[in-house]
Amino acid sequence: MSEKVKLSAIEQHIIDFVTEVRLKNDLKQEDIATIIGVGRSFIAKVEDRKHRAKYNLNHIDKLADHFGLSPKDFLPEKANKYI
Repeated sequence: MSEKVKLSAIEQHIIDFVTEVRLKNDLKQEDIATIIGVGRSFIAKVEDRKHRAKYNLNHIDKLADHFGLSPKDFLPEKANKYI
């Protein structure tokens, strides 16, 4: 009954990018949750492909600020990168 949720290419790219940044910086899901002001369970749901939870623009802005990045760094170089 638990079916994988289909995310758009850009949504999956952002989730993958944040996960990569988290792992490169040796951070836990709880650390990302603290940075963006949500519970750890939200981050777990974002990283689990069975859920619809996603990062929003405010989350991206907070993460970009925290890691010294631009919000545009979280986006693919070109539209429809994975299509």
